[in-house]
Amino acid sequence: MTRLKYSPLNLGRWLVWGGTALLMIVLPLILTAGFTLTLLSQIGIGIIFALSYNMLLGQGGMLSFGHAVYSGLGAYFTVHALNLISKGSFYFPVTLVPLVGGLAGIVFGVIFGYVTTKKSGTTFAMISLGIGEMVAACSLMFPGFFGGEGGVTTNRVIGQPFLGITYGPSIQVYYLIVGWALVCMVAMFAWTQTPLGRMANAVRDNPERAEFVGYDTHMVRFLTLVIAGFFAGIAGGLNCLNYEIVTAENVGALRSAGVLIATFIGGAGFFFGPVIGSIVFFTMVTAVGAVTKAWAFYLGLMFLLIVLYAPGGFASLIAMHVPVIKARLMRRLWLPYAATVATGTVLLIGLISLVEITYHYSLEAETAPEMKLFSFAFKVTDGAPWAIAAGLLVGGFIISRFAWNAVGRAWGEIVHILQDRAAA
Repeated sequence: MTRLKYSPLNLGRWLVWGGTALLMIVLPLILTAGFTLTLLSQIGIGIIFALSYNMLLGQGGMLSFGHAVYSGLGAYFTVHALNLISKGSFYFPVTLVPLVGGLAGIVFGVIFGYVTTKKSGTTFAMISLGIGEMVAACSLMFPGFFGGEGGVTTNRVIGQPFLGITYGPSIQVYYLIVGWALVCMVAMFAWTQTPLGRMANAVRDNPERAEFVGYDTHMVRFLTLVIAGFFAGIAGGLNCLNYEIVTAENVGALRSAGVLIATFIGGAGFFFGPVIGSIVFFTMVTAVGAVTKAWAFYLGLMFLLIVLYAPGGFASLIAMHVPVIKARLMRRLWLPYAATVATGTVLLIGLISLVEITYHYSLEAETAPEMKLFSFAFKVTDGAPWAIAAGLLVGGFIISRFAWNAVGRAWGEIVHILQDRAAA
Protein backbone atom coordinates (compact mmCIF):
# COMPACT_ATOMS: atom_id res chain seq x y z
CA MET A 1 0.00 0.00 0.00
CA THR A 2 1.41 3.37 -1.04
CA ARG A 3 1.52 6.04 1.63
CA LEU A 4 1.29 9.71 0.79
CA LYS A 5 3.92 11.89 2.42
CA TYR A 6 3.00 15.43 3.34
CA SER A 7 5.43 18.05 2.14
CA PRO A 8 5.23 21.24 4.22
CA LEU A 9 4.74 24.58 2.47
CA ASN A 10 8.01 26.40 1.84
CA LEU A 11 6.88 29.80 3.07
CA GLY A 12 10.28 31.42 2.55
CA ARG A 13 10.36 30.45 -1.12
CA TRP A 14 6.85 31.79 -1.70
CA LEU A 15 7.78 35.06 0.01
CA VAL A 16 10.89 35.47 -2.14
CA TRP A 17 9.11 34.71 -5.41
CA GLY A 18 5.99 36.67 -4.49
CA GLY A 19 8.04 39.63 -3.31
CA THR A 20 10.09 39.60 -6.51
CA ALA A 21 6.98 39.55 -8.72
CA LEU A 22 5.26 42.27 -6.68
CA LEU A 23 8.33 44.48 -6.74
CA MET A 24 8.72 44.17 -10.50
CA ILE A 25 5.05 45.04 -11.01
CA VAL A 26 4.75 48.05 -8.69
CA LEU A 27 8.15 49.71 -9.18
CA PRO A 28 7.21 51.66 -12.34
CA LEU A 29 4.09 52.87 -10.54
CA ILE A 30 6.24 54.30 -7.75
CA LEU A 31 9.23 55.47 -9.78
CA THR A 32 7.54 57.28 -12.65
CA ALA A 33 10.53 58.97 -14.30
CA GLY A 34 11.16 57.90 -17.89
CA PHE A 35 14.82 57.21 -17.14
CA THR A 36 13.81 54.81 -14.37
CA LEU A 37 11.52 52.88 -16.71
CA THR A 38 14.37 52.47 -19.18
CA LEU A 39 16.63 51.19 -16.40
CA LEU A 40 14.00 48.75 -15.13
CA SER A 41 13.49 47.39 -18.64
CA GLN A 42 17.22 46.82 -19.01
CA ILE A 43 17.31 45.06 -15.64
CA GLY A 44 14.41 42.79 -16.62
CA ILE A 45 16.14 41.72 -19.83
CA GLY A 46 19.45 41.42 -17.99
CA ILE A 47 17.91 39.08 -15.42
CA ILE A 48 16.90 36.58 -18.11
CA PHE A 49 20.26 36.87 -19.84
CA ALA A 50 22.28 36.48 -16.61
CA LEU A 51 20.20 33.54 -15.38
CA SER A 52 20.71 31.79 -18.73
CA TYR A 53 24.44 32.39 -18.40
CA ASN A 54 24.38 31.03 -14.87
CA MET A 55 23.00 27.76 -16.23
CA LEU A 56 26.44 27.39 -17.78
CA LEU A 57 28.68 28.95 -15.13
CA GLY A 58 26.89 28.29 -11.86
CA GLN A 59 25.03 25.08 -12.66
CA GLY A 60 27.38 23.47 -15.18
CA GLY A 61 30.75 24.98 -14.28
CA MET A 62 31.30 26.20 -17.85
CA LEU A 63 33.00 29.59 -18.09
CA SER A 64 31.87 31.07 -21.40
CA PHE A 65 33.32 34.17 -23.04
CA GLY A 66 30.84 34.18 -25.92
CA HIS A 67 27.35 33.90 -24.46
CA ALA A 68 26.30 37.07 -26.32
CA VAL A 69 26.32 34.98 -29.50
CA TYR A 70 23.01 33.33 -28.56
CA SER A 71 21.24 36.46 -27.33
CA GLY A 72 22.60 38.53 -30.21
CA LEU A 73 21.64 36.09 -32.94
CA GLY A 74 18.26 35.68 -31.25
CA ALA A 75 17.86 39.45 -31.46
CA TYR A 76 18.79 39.50 -35.15
CA PHE A 77 16.26 36.80 -36.04
CA THR A 78 13.65 38.61 -33.98
CA VAL A 79 14.20 41.91 -35.76
CA HIS A 80 13.92 40.24 -39.17
CA ALA A 81 10.77 38.41 -38.04
CA LEU A 82 9.23 41.71 -36.93
CA ASN A 83 10.01 43.30 -40.29
CA LEU A 84 8.45 40.36 -42.14
CA ILE A 85 5.35 40.54 -39.94
CA SER A 86 5.02 44.28 -40.62
CA LYS A 87 5.16 43.56 -44.36
CA GLY A 88 2.38 41.01 -44.03
CA SER A 89 4.54 38.02 -44.97
CA PHE A 90 3.07 36.06 -42.08
CA TYR A 91 1.17 36.64 -38.86
CA PHE A 92 2.60 36.21 -35.40
CA PRO A 93 1.56 38.04 -32.20
CA VAL A 94 4.13 40.55 -31.00
CA THR A 95 3.72 39.26 -27.44
CA LEU A 96 5.18 35.91 -28.50
CA VAL A 97 7.86 37.27 -30.84
CA PRO A 98 10.63 36.69 -28.25
CA LEU A 99 10.07 32.98 -28.91
CA VAL A 100 11.65 33.56 -32.33
CA GLY A 101 14.81 34.63 -30.56
CA GLY A 102 14.55 31.63 -28.25
CA LEU A 103 14.27 29.22 -31.18
CA ALA A 104 17.27 30.88 -32.84
CA GLY A 105 19.17 30.42 -29.58
CA ILE A 106 18.33 26.71 -29.61
CA VAL A 107 19.44 26.30 -33.24
CA PHE A 108 22.78 28.00 -32.72
CA GLY A 109 23.16 26.27 -29.38
CA VAL A 110 22.97 22.97 -31.27
CA ILE A 111 25.36 24.16 -34.00
CA PHE A 112 28.01 25.71 -31.76
CA GLY A 113 27.33 23.78 -28.57
CA TYR A 114 28.21 20.33 -29.86
CA VAL A 115 31.74 21.52 -30.60
CA THR A 116 32.31 23.78 -27.60
CA THR A 117 31.07 21.29 -24.99
CA LYS A 118 33.34 18.43 -26.08
CA LYS A 119 35.83 19.81 -23.57
CA SER A 120 35.36 21.61 -20.27
CA GLY A 121 37.40 24.07 -18.24
CA THR A 122 39.86 26.36 -19.99
CA THR A 123 39.38 24.63 -23.36
CA PHE A 124 35.65 25.36 -23.32
CA ALA A 125 36.29 28.99 -22.35
CA MET A 126 38.78 29.49 -25.20
CA ILE A 127 36.55 27.84 -27.80
CA SER A 128 33.58 29.94 -26.70
CA LEU A 129 35.75 33.05 -27.00
CA GLY A 130 36.78 32.05 -30.51
CA ILE A 131 33.19 31.45 -31.61
CA GLY A 132 32.15 34.77 -30.11
CA GLU A 133 34.84 36.61 -32.06
CA MET A 134 33.95 34.70 -35.23
CA VAL A 135 30.28 35.71 -35.02
CA ALA A 136 31.23 39.30 -34.18
CA ALA A 137 33.38 39.38 -37.32
CA CYS A 138 30.55 37.92 -39.40
CA SER A 139 28.29 40.76 -38.28
CA LEU A 140 30.41 43.11 -40.39
CA MET A 141 31.15 40.64 -43.20
CA PHE A 142 27.49 39.94 -44.05
CA PRO A 143 25.66 43.29 -44.03
CA GLY A 144 22.67 41.78 -45.83
CA PHE A 145 21.64 39.98 -42.65
CA PHE A 146 23.43 41.91 -39.92
CA GLY A 147 22.90 45.38 -41.35
CA GLY A 148 26.56 46.41 -41.21
CA GLU A 149 27.67 49.03 -38.70
CA GLY A 150 24.25 50.67 -38.68
CA GLY A 151 22.46 47.46 -37.69
CA VAL A 152 18.87 46.52 -38.49
CA THR A 153 15.93 48.64 -37.36
CA THR A 154 12.30 47.67 -36.91
CA ASN A 155 8.97 48.89 -35.56
CA ARG A 156 7.32 46.97 -32.75
CA VAL A 157 3.95 48.70 -33.25
CA ILE A 158 2.43 46.45 -35.88
CA GLY A 159 -0.99 44.90 -36.41
CA GLN A 160 -4.22 45.78 -34.67
CA PRO A 161 -4.21 46.72 -30.96
CA PHE A 162 -5.33 43.96 -28.60
CA LEU A 163 -7.25 45.31 -25.59
CA GLY A 164 -5.60 48.67 -26.24
CA ILE A 165 -2.08 47.16 -26.18
CA THR A 166 0.09 48.35 -29.05
CA TYR A 167 3.52 48.16 -27.39
CA GLY A 168 4.09 51.74 -28.46
CA PRO A 169 4.35 53.16 -24.91
CA SER A 170 7.43 52.08 -22.99
CA ILE A 171 5.34 51.03 -19.99
CA GLN A 172 3.61 48.36 -22.09
CA VAL A 173 6.97 47.02 -23.26
CA TYR A 174 8.18 46.99 -19.66
CA TYR A 175 5.29 44.83 -18.50
CA LEU A 176 5.87 42.53 -21.47
CA ILE A 177 9.48 42.18 -20.28
CA VAL A 178 8.29 41.55 -16.71
CA GLY A 179 5.91 38.83 -17.88
CA TRP A 180 8.60 37.06 -19.85
CA ALA A 181 11.13 37.55 -17.05
CA LEU A 182 8.88 35.91 -14.46
CA VAL A 183 8.02 33.01 -16.77
CA CYS A 184 11.68 32.45 -17.65
CA MET A 185 12.78 32.71 -14.02
CA VAL A 186 10.27 30.07 -12.96
CA ALA A 187 11.22 27.83 -15.90
CA MET A 188 14.95 28.10 -15.21
CA PHE A 189 14.45 27.44 -11.50
CA ALA A 190 12.32 24.41 -12.36
CA TRP A 191 15.13 23.19 -14.62
CA THR A 192 17.54 23.20 -11.69
CA GLN A 193 15.27 20.68 -9.94
CA THR A 194 15.16 18.28 -12.91
CA PRO A 195 17.45 15.24 -13.32
CA LEU A 196 19.34 17.09 -16.07
CA GLY A 197 19.86 20.09 -13.81
CA ARG A 198 21.12 17.86 -11.01
CA MET A 199 23.43 16.03 -13.38
CA ALA A 200 24.81 19.37 -14.59
CA ASN A 201 25.81 20.00 -10.95
CA ALA A 202 27.39 16.55 -10.77
CA VAL A 203 29.34 17.09 -13.99
CA ARG A 204 30.49 20.44 -12.65
CA ASP A 205 31.68 19.02 -9.34
CA ASN A 206 33.06 15.61 -10.35
CA PRO A 207 32.87 14.70 -14.06
CA GLU A 208 34.92 11.52 -13.57
CA ARG A 209 32.45 10.11 -11.06
CA ALA A 210 29.50 11.13 -13.28
CA GLU A 211 31.05 9.17 -16.16
CA PHE A 212 31.75 6.24 -13.85
CA VAL A 213 28.05 5.88 -12.99
CA GLY A 214 27.12 5.90 -16.69
CA TYR A 215 26.38 9.51 -17.66
CA ASP A 216 27.71 11.12 -20.84
CA THR A 217 29.27 14.34 -19.52
CA HIS A 218 29.55 15.80 -23.02
CA MET A 219 25.83 15.32 -23.62
CA VAL A 220 24.94 16.86 -20.25
CA ARG A 221 27.02 19.96 -21.03
CA PHE A 222 25.63 20.09 -24.57
CA LEU A 223 21.98 19.95 -23.49
CA THR A 224 22.63 22.52 -20.79
CA LEU A 225 24.12 24.92 -23.33
CA VAL A 226 21.23 24.41 -25.75
CA ILE A 227 18.67 25.22 -23.05
CA ALA A 228 20.74 28.21 -21.91
CA GLY A 229 20.85 29.37 -25.54
CA PHE A 230 17.06 29.28 -25.68
CA PHE A 231 16.66 31.63 -22.73
CA ALA A 232 19.49 33.85 -23.94
CA GLY A 233 17.68 34.11 -27.28
CA ILE A 234 14.50 35.20 -25.50
CA ALA A 235 16.51 37.92 -23.76
CA GLY A 236 17.82 38.99 -27.17
CA GLY A 237 14.29 39.08 -28.60
CA LEU A 238 13.10 41.27 -25.74
CA ASN A 239 16.12 43.52 -26.23
CA CYS A 240 15.11 43.92 -29.88
CA LEU A 241 11.56 44.88 -28.89
CA ASN A 242 12.80 47.31 -26.29
CA TYR A 243 15.24 49.24 -28.51
CA GLU A 244 13.77 48.50 -31.99
CA ILE A 245 17.30 48.14 -33.35
CA VAL A 246 19.92 45.39 -33.36
CA THR A 247 23.59 46.13 -34.05
CA ALA A 248 26.90 44.28 -34.02
CA GLU A 249 27.24 45.29 -30.36
CA ASN A 250 24.60 42.68 -29.49
CA VAL A 251 26.98 39.85 -30.42
CA GLY A 252 30.15 41.61 -29.29
CA ALA A 253 32.63 40.71 -26.58
CA LEU A 254 31.55 43.60 -24.36
CA ARG A 255 28.07 42.13 -23.99
CA SER A 256 29.53 38.72 -23.13
CA ALA A 257 31.83 40.34 -20.58
CA GLY A 258 28.92 42.30 -19.11
CA VAL A 259 26.81 39.21 -18.41
CA LEU A 260 29.84 37.47 -16.90
CA ILE A 261 30.44 40.40 -14.53
CA ALA A 262 26.75 40.66 -13.59
CA THR A 263 26.54 36.94 -12.84
CA PHE A 264 29.74 36.83 -10.82
CA ILE A 265 29.12 39.89 -8.64
CA GLY A 266 25.62 38.66 -7.91
CA GLY A 267 26.76 35.16 -7.02
CA ALA A 268 26.99 32.30 -9.51
CA GLY A 269 26.47 29.73 -6.77
CA PHE A 270 22.94 30.96 -6.00
CA PHE A 271 19.91 30.99 -8.26
CA PHE A 272 18.94 34.56 -7.33
CA GLY A 273 22.57 35.71 -7.52
CA PRO A 274 22.40 36.76 -11.19
CA VAL A 275 19.17 38.66 -10.42
CA ILE A 276 21.00 40.72 -7.81
CA GLY A 277 23.99 41.07 -10.11
CA SER A 278 21.84 42.37 -12.98
CA ILE A 279 20.33 45.01 -10.72
CA VAL A 280 23.76 46.17 -9.54
CA PHE A 281 25.37 45.99 -12.99
CA PHE A 282 22.74 47.92 -14.93
CA THR A 283 22.43 50.47 -12.14
CA MET A 284 26.17 51.08 -12.40
CA VAL A 285 26.16 51.20 -16.20
CA THR A 286 22.98 53.23 -16.71
CA ALA A 287 22.29 55.25 -13.56
CA VAL A 288 25.86 55.88 -12.42
CA GLY A 289 26.99 56.19 -16.03
CA ALA A 290 24.53 59.05 -16.51
CA VAL A 291 26.21 61.18 -13.82
CA THR A 292 29.90 60.34 -14.13
CA LYS A 293 32.38 59.32 -16.81
CA ALA A 294 34.19 57.19 -14.27
CA TRP A 295 31.45 54.57 -13.97
CA ALA A 296 33.64 51.88 -15.55
CA PHE A 297 36.31 52.53 -12.92
CA TYR A 298 33.80 52.08 -10.09
CA LEU A 299 32.40 48.93 -11.69
CA GLY A 300 35.87 47.46 -12.14
CA LEU A 301 36.83 48.31 -8.57
CA MET A 302 33.67 46.71 -7.21
CA PHE A 303 34.28 43.60 -9.30
CA LEU A 304 37.85 43.42 -7.98
CA LEU A 305 36.69 43.71 -4.35
CA ILE A 306 34.05 41.01 -4.89
CA VAL A 307 36.63 38.65 -6.39
CA LEU A 308 39.06 39.24 -3.51
CA TYR A 309 36.78 39.39 -0.47
CA ALA A 310 33.42 37.89 -1.45
CA PRO A 311 33.97 35.38 -4.30
CA GLY A 312 30.46 34.06 -3.71
CA GLY A 313 29.00 37.44 -4.74
CA PHE A 314 26.39 39.57 -3.02
CA ALA A 315 24.11 36.56 -2.68
CA SER A 316 26.70 34.83 -0.48
CA LEU A 317 26.84 37.86 1.80
CA ILE A 318 23.07 37.66 2.22
CA ALA A 319 23.08 33.88 2.68
CA MET A 320 25.72 33.96 5.43
CA HIS A 321 23.36 36.05 7.58
CA VAL A 322 20.45 33.59 7.38
CA PRO A 323 21.68 31.27 10.18
CA VAL A 324 22.60 34.32 12.26
CA ILE A 325 19.08 35.69 11.93
CA LYS A 326 17.57 32.30 12.77
CA ALA A 327 19.76 32.11 15.87
CA ARG A 328 18.70 35.65 16.84
CA LEU A 329 22.27 36.90 17.03
CA MET A 330 22.06 39.83 14.64
CA ARG A 331 22.09 42.25 17.58
CA ARG A 332 25.81 41.48 17.97
CA LEU A 333 26.46 42.83 14.48
CA TRP A 334 24.42 46.05 14.45
CA LEU A 335 27.02 48.25 16.17
CA PRO A 336 30.06 46.94 14.22
CA TYR A 337 28.08 47.23 10.99
CA ALA A 338 27.00 50.79 11.82
CA ALA A 339 30.62 51.75 12.50
CA THR A 340 31.69 50.10 9.24
CA VAL A 341 29.05 52.00 7.27
CA ALA A 342 30.04 55.32 8.88
CA THR A 343 33.77 54.90 8.35
CA GLY A 344 33.25 53.34 4.94
CA THR A 345 31.23 56.37 3.89
CA VAL A 346 34.18 58.63 4.70
CA LEU A 347 36.46 56.33 2.72
CA LEU A 348 34.02 56.23 -0.21
CA ILE A 349 33.62 60.02 -0.27
CA GLY A 350 37.39 60.41 -0.38
CA LEU A 351 37.73 57.85 -3.17
CA ILE A 352 34.94 59.33 -5.28
CA SER A 353 36.29 62.85 -4.77
CA LEU A 354 39.79 61.88 -5.83
CA VAL A 355 38.58 59.94 -8.87
CA GLU A 356 36.18 62.65 -10.05
CA ILE A 357 38.74 65.42 -9.58
CA THR A 358 41.30 63.37 -11.51
CA TYR A 359 38.88 62.74 -14.37
CA HIS A 360 37.87 66.38 -14.56
CA TYR A 361 41.47 67.55 -14.40
CA SER A 362 42.53 65.16 -17.18
CA LEU A 363 39.65 65.91 -19.54
CA GLU A 364 38.41 69.45 -18.88
CA ALA A 365 40.97 71.33 -16.79
CA GLU A 366 41.93 73.71 -19.61
CA THR A 367 38.41 74.53 -20.84
CA ALA A 368 36.45 74.32 -17.57
CA PRO A 369 38.66 74.23 -14.45
CA GLU A 370 35.69 74.62 -12.11
CA MET A 371 33.61 71.64 -11.06
CA LYS A 372 30.89 70.88 -8.52
CA LEU A 373 30.97 67.79 -6.33
CA PHE A 374 28.78 66.98 -3.32
CA SER A 375 27.28 70.50 -3.62
CA PHE A 376 30.73 72.13 -3.31
CA ALA A 377 32.15 74.20 -6.17
CA PHE A 378 35.92 74.48 -6.60
CA LYS A 379 38.72 74.61 -9.14
CA VAL A 380 40.56 71.38 -9.89
CA THR A 381 43.74 73.39 -10.48
CA ASP A 382 43.87 74.34 -6.80
CA GLY A 383 45.74 72.17 -4.33
CA ALA A 384 43.14 72.24 -1.53
CA PRO A 385 40.55 69.91 -3.18
CA TRP A 386 43.26 67.33 -3.88
CA ALA A 387 44.53 67.48 -0.30
CA ILE A 388 41.04 67.18 1.19
CA ALA A 389 40.13 64.23 -1.07
CA ALA A 390 43.40 62.45 -0.27
CA GLY A 391 42.93 63.14 3.43
CA LEU A 392 39.44 61.70 3.44
CA LEU A 393 40.63 58.64 1.53
CA VAL A 394 43.61 57.91 3.78
CA GLY A 395 41.82 58.86 6.99
CA GLY A 396 38.75 56.85 6.05
CA PHE A 397 40.89 53.82 5.31
CA ILE A 398 42.70 54.03 8.65
CA ILE A 399 39.57 54.38 10.78
CA SER A 400 37.78 51.76 8.69
CA ARG A 401 40.39 49.22 9.74
CA PHE A 402 39.16 49.47 13.35
CA ALA A 403 35.55 48.97 12.25
CA TRP A 404 36.47 45.97 10.06
CA ASN A 405 38.36 44.41 12.97
CA ALA A 406 35.30 44.88 15.18
CA VAL A 407 33.17 43.10 12.58
CA GLY A 408 35.67 40.25 12.46
CA ARG A 409 35.61 39.85 16.25
CA ALA A 410 31.80 39.90 16.29
CA TRP A 411 31.65 37.21 13.61
CA GLY A 412 34.17 35.11 15.51
CA GLU A 413 31.99 35.24 18.63
CA ILE A 414 28.90 34.31 16.62
CA VAL A 415 30.66 31.33 15.02
CA HIS A 416 31.70 30.04 18.46
CA ILE A 417 28.14 30.43 19.76
CA LEU A 418 26.68 28.57 16.78
CA GLN A 419 29.26 25.78 17.16
CA ASP A 420 28.52 25.45 20.88
CA ARG A 421 24.77 25.25 20.21
CA ALA A 422 25.31 22.63 17.50
CA ALA A 423 27.46 20.54 19.84
CA ALA A 424 25.00 20.78 22.74
